[in-house]
Amino acid sequence: METFNIVLWGMGILGLVVFVALYFVDAGYGKMISKKWGPTLPNRLGWMLMECPVFFVMLALWWTSPVAWTVPYWVFLLLFEVHYFHRSFVFPLRLKGRSRMPVAIVAMSFAFNLVNGYIQGWWLFRLAPQTLYYDSHWLQTPQFLGGTVLFIAGMIINRQSDNIISHLRAPGDTRHYLPHGGLYNYVTSANYFGEIVEWMGWALLTWSWAGFIFFWFTCANLVPRAASIYRKYEQEFPDEFDKTRLKRVFPFIY
Repeated sequence: METFNIVLWGMGILGLVVFVALYFVDAGYGKMISKKWGPTLPNRLGWMLMECPVFFVMLALWWTSPVAWTVPYWVFLLLFEVHYFHRSFVFPLRLKGRSRMPVAIVAMSFAFNLVNGYIQGWWLFRLAPQTLYYDSHWLQTPQFLGGTVLFIAGMIINRQSDNIISHLRAPGDTRHYLPHGGLYNYVTSANYFGEIVEWMGWALLTWSWAGFIFFWFTCANLVPRAASIYRKYEQEFPDEFDKTRLKRVFPFIY
């Protein structure tokens, strides 16, 4: 537990560093791709490599846990793995074009997902007091019910938003477009908003510091990036961009 708490504190502090740094340095992938980030590999391969570690780490920790088939733990695994199966093996195959991703970004994300898989799985399947989740009573608590609603709502928003982006361009078209529809009518990074809501739900439904650290790191990574995307769209589409309507990532707020 002592080592685990040190890792939690370290990830929390690292999240703060990332949050501040990304307001000054754009992570060089996607719309912000830059040669200064060094060698690259195909976007699809990059996404698979950097997202799949957490899927397998979580699965392994659950499989080797003495509480694996107790209902709440099985539900935790199902929710988590549904997200990461899609993110690791479905989403990359839906990417269009021949975009590339820096190896440095893939390596950093790979490392984060390994550590995050350890944090989430080790807490749930090794360290959590048995009296906390051990029987199905946990599934009736306000934390679990409210968190699950948020998690599923965030997942729906995230996937709907990804679907809108994936249909912006016809095959062979390499131009950029300002997305419209769904929550893109209110924010320029609706997909990020969905993911933030999703992991807020995870923090609630697990009612854990491990879940909160994941939520915090998600915000630290995605909120500054949403600000960068907002600026880019503002410059690229001055005639379409409506500052009075569009926010960065949180509708009506920021």
